[in-house]
Amino acid sequence: MSETHDYDVLIVGAGFAGVHQLLNIRKLDLTVKVLETGEDLAGTWLWNRYPGARVDSPSPFYQFSDPELWRDWTYTAKYPDWREIQAYFRYVNDKFDVKRDVIFHSRVASAHWNDLVDRWTVTTEDGRVFRAQFLSLCTGIGSKHHIPKFKGIDTFQGDVYHSARWPEMYDFKDKRAGIIGTGATAIQIIQEIAPHVAHLTVFQRTPNLALPMRQKNISAEAEEKLKKDLYPVFFRRRDQTFSGYDYDIDPKSILDTTREERVLAFEEKWEKGGFHFWVGSYADLFMNQEANDEAYAFWREKVRERIPDPELQEKLAPMQAPHPWGVRRPSLEQRYFEVYSQPNVTLVDVNKTAIEEIVPNGLKTSDGTVHELDILVFATGFDMITGGITSIDIRGQDGLSIKEKWANGVKSHLGLASATYPNMFWIYGPQSPSGLSNGPSSIEMTSEWIINCIKYMKENKILSIVPTEEAQFAYSEHVDQLGAAALWAKAKNSWYMGSNIEGKKVQMLQFPGGLPAYFKLCNDSAAKGYHGFHLKVPA
Repeated sequence: MSETHDYDVLIVGAGFAGVHQLLNIRKLDLTVKVLETGEDLAGTWLWNRYPGARVDSPSPFYQFSDPELWRDWTYTAKYPDWREIQAYFRYVNDKFDVKRDVIFHSRVASAHWNDLVDRWTVTTEDGRVFRAQFLSLCTGIGSKHHIPKFKGIDTFQGDVYHSARWPEMYDFKDKRAGIIGTGATAIQIIQEIAPHVAHLTVFQRTPNLALPMRQKNISAEAEEKLKKDLYPVFFRRRDQTFSGYDYDIDPKSILDTTREERVLAFEEKWEKGGFHFWVGSYADLFMNQEANDEAYAFWREKVRERIPDPELQEKLAPMQAPHPWGVRRPSLEQRYFEVYSQPNVTLVDVNKTAIEEIVPNGLKTSDGTVHELDILVFATGFDMITGGITSIDIRGQDGLSIKEKWANGVKSHLGLASATYPNMFWIYGPQSPSGLSNGPSSIEMTSEWIINCIKYMKENKILSIVPTEEAQFAYSEHVDQLGAAALWAKAKNSWYMGSNIEGKKVQMLQFPGGLPAYFKLCNDSAAKGYHGFHLKVPA
């Protein structure tokens, strides 16, 4: 029988959330270990190393807010790539010796709660056993990759990769490449490989309503000036805005503006790039279809002027929007729309010519065409938001797995804990702001709430904390109502709604009210002695 290792806190995952938890739980003088599937730090950026992989948040906001860290670190690009993110985590490790408390190559298979001793028993796939009072799930929103079921997938004789399981090295030069999907990952891969492949065939289900990234290199001198003058302001400001950036949604209605005012405002946000046109624009574009149509019309005109071919214009920026603009997280692009004008690139609309089967030499569509390929890339996304949690056999007070509990819909309290699962928290997961926010902004605020909760419990000799069913129902209902009041549900195959995974319950999986509203709910609960939770004290 395997030896059991006891700790105060066990953390699952060594990305931004897991490392933030670890560094701050150490300050409480508690025993803590991180269990990480991979061989190094960086979380999702350990796996997402496909061609062109980079963040969609500006560099000042894609790092920890601890001055001990940002004072001596400088990214080289406004939107860092995966190599720089991995380098950043190496830097953090060098500063704080993170790895001494991380156990790598440790995929968690199960976590079972024992009410008699108020402890979690956690078992890894290779049979190691750990026990802890607190379990912190830092598995992120995109840790379980997804490949749809295609007939003949095992017959293909070329190379096959999912974007989240990319090899260390791969040379696309003179290859015939096919890529299924046109989400954020696909856009980055397509831009990167199109100049080098013999031919690229892109299989598109839904046009990507992408925004200009406005990427640029950053000089060390300019960054030092920012650190001196603005970094402390940035980190305070991010707590005050809808998505955790230094700009915010405009509460003014699009419909209350003149056409001239609207065009000038849209132009300004468009030129700034990034998410300014999304979560720095008018609030009612998420709520009102007429307002949303105005934003889409502007986007469509901007994109179409970059595509000379009328047929491609309609495929990539159709006159009729495929879904309301902005109800999926926009991808950021650098030259995506120009790629399709290259003679070695073909765009296949699978709504008109569906993927029929994968054959040994390529992919066959419903019109009888066999697209001959040397490599097939699945940029088909993830079982987002919930997949990292439900892939673990987690059982609480009633012995039921969380996967069973959530089969008919996620239920949580405050998007960080669930009834019948005491002393278990998650960060950047179901019913939190997650994909509607900048990751590190949301992560740090949630992590600090959890750390303060654990500190409170230790100081007051509280054995366990668990949401009440009533509080969980009320919070989950609130998330549903916020989602239903806006246009989110009008997007088919949206990971925001869980509809990108066949058989998954369609519901709003994120808190869509913005970071300030979300953390007010969390902090109000804490201020009232963790209202909405049952706290167990010694008999």
